[in-house]
Amino acid sequence: MAIGKRIKFFRNRKGMTQKQLGEILGFLGKTSDVRMAQYESEARVPKSDLVEKMALVFDISSNALTVPDIDSYIGLMHTLFALEDMYGLKISEVDGEPCLRLDKSDYSTFTSMFDMFRAWQQEAAKLERGEITKEEYGQWRYNYPKFDASQHWVHLSSQELSDMLVEEFEKENKKKN
Repeated sequence: MAIGKRIKFFRNRKGMTQKQLGEILGFLGKTSDVRMAQYESEARVPKSDLVEKMALVFDISSNALTVPDIDSYIGLMHTLFALEDMYGLKISEVDGEPCLRLDKSDYSTFTSMFDMFRAWQQEAAKLERGEITKEEYGQWRYNYPKFDASQHWVHLSSQELSDMLVEEFEKENKKKN
């Protein structure tokens, strides 16, 4: 999806009007909704600092706003081709159906991507089993990797890390006693 459509998607997801979003971002008066309409129609492209502000308002990663152009099947195909070139994504066949897979020949890329895909698959499975809501699943995806507690790239404050270590230490201590 192009950035304009992503802005509109996340604005609607938050239940905001163009005017409300524009005012929150600092566009005052009549210019607030006009400016947002320009961004959503892609008559204007927001600068990176504004994209960061929007991401904060939407409570998402700025990466969720700046994904490649996947507004058409052709655009999606070229995005997949780029992923093949950059990350070794491969297409094969499983049970007579096309299947995307990771290329094992590039070990470091394979292991990193495998871990990320596995985390995604686990969250999707939680949604399917009813363990999390669609909203929680969306929060996980649109803020990735912020809430991915399964991997080393998750963001933890030093206090969160300290609390987690103390908790684990206390668990281990109780097991020993």
